[in-house]
Amino acid sequence: MIRSRHELKYLVPEAQAVAIAEWIRPFMRPDRHSTTGVYSLVSLYWDSDDLRLCRESVEGVKSRLKLRIRSYSDDPVAPCFFEIKRRVNQVIVKSRARVLRSLAGPLLTDGVRPSALGLGEDKNLTQFLFYRQQINAKPVVRVRYLRQAFESRFADEVRVTFDRQLSLSITRTHELGLNGPGWQRVPERGVVLEIKFTHGYPVWVSRLVQQFGLQAQSMSKYVRSLTHASALRFCAPAVQPKVACQAVEAMHQGRRCGVNPDAQVTQRGDSDGAIVALA
Repeated sequence: MIRSRHELKYLVPEAQAVAIAEWIRPFMRPDRHSTTGVYSLVSLYWDSDDLRLCRESVEGVKSRLKLRIRSYSDDPVAPCFFEIKRRVNQVIVKSRARVLRSLAGPLLTDGVRPSALGLGEDKNLTQFLFYRQQINAKPVVRVRYLRQAFESRFADEVRVTFDRQLSLSITRTHELGLNGPGWQRVPERGVVLEIKFTHGYPVWVSRLVQQFGLQAQSMSKYVRSLTHASALRFCAPAVQPKVACQAVEAMHQGRRCGVNPDAQVTQRGDSDGAIVALA
């Protein structure tokens, strides 16, 4: 699957997020994968040893990309999704390949070709593995958050999401779990509101932005998580020009990065879009 779209991002106070979620209900409905539209997800970000992809985001490179593997469940038979998220000027192009979790390990650590695992010629998966090899990308950090998602009631493909409870876990493995030790909460500065659309956005989006005085801004959960890790002396992407990650050394030396202050993440839902919630 390859999808091209535009994204508008805003950072809003919790009270305003609640008000906006209520305001959009005549136009939007909860995400189809959940009766409430609320679920948790985890993204494992991959990068080079000098964090080239993170640096490009920090420096505002016009054409850049991120490599990540996303999961919505700890169920061992659930799928994960190998994703390339590209930004070309103001357009977001996202490609995604669906892979069973049991096959992710052989692909990533054993170098087994997708065809040998019965995955066929998935161009998106092949391209992910190609980029990973080109920059010698390795796992850097898991990023987890709680998402409240809405989809359009009409045929305009508008999507609105509210992201809360951002957490990080520095890692050098391809572990995709939502639970377990090593998670560190990122201090809340507000709720991340994203409005996503494929072509022109409907008139009500303009009214929403004007009524609530929203100011679009650039923000990356990957960069934000590594910046917070820098403050904890795990790594320093926003400080050092070449973004040397101290978490790599910490993991090689066997030191644990972070604690688990969030308790467990409970799960429910189907295997293709598992619905979970923070307990």
